[in-house]
Amino acid sequence: MATVFDVAKYILKRQGSMSSWKLQKLCYYSQAWALAWTEHELFPEDFEAWSNGPVCSVLFREHKGLFMVNASDITKGTPENLTHDEQDTVDVVLRDYGGMSPYELRELSHSEAPYIEARHGLPDGARCSSVISKASMGAFYRRRP
Repeated sequence: MATVFDVAKYILKRQGSMSSWKLQKLCYYSQAWALAWTEHELFPEDFEAWSNGPVCSVLFREHKGLFMVNASDITKGTPENLTHDEQDTVDVVLRDYGGMSPYELRELSHSEAPYIEARHGLPDGARCSSVISKASMGAFYRRRP
């Protein structure tokens, strides 16, 4: 099974250098749509409902302190660990979300039920490390057009 590091490296190799915010959101949407389309996780790592949107803490620790990241900054992971179908899923996410700015991705994720529900009514900007459940991600995105 692929890891979040495999997906992050794949995204960075396909799109080039980007902000850590954007990388986190593209990994989140890759997981969300994989859950919606296949009912299987793309990778086992979880996302938490941080104040700036969904964040995978193990990936965050890998790029902590970097505003911009590129593939060489992620020392773990191998893009070739993704199956052809998994690459197709990530490619669709990159086609649909890859042109959005980090702030647009932040606003979008903040407006969606999986993130909102995981924060349990906390105000915008409040610290939170609640896990965004994969079940809520799959169910929410499965209902989206």
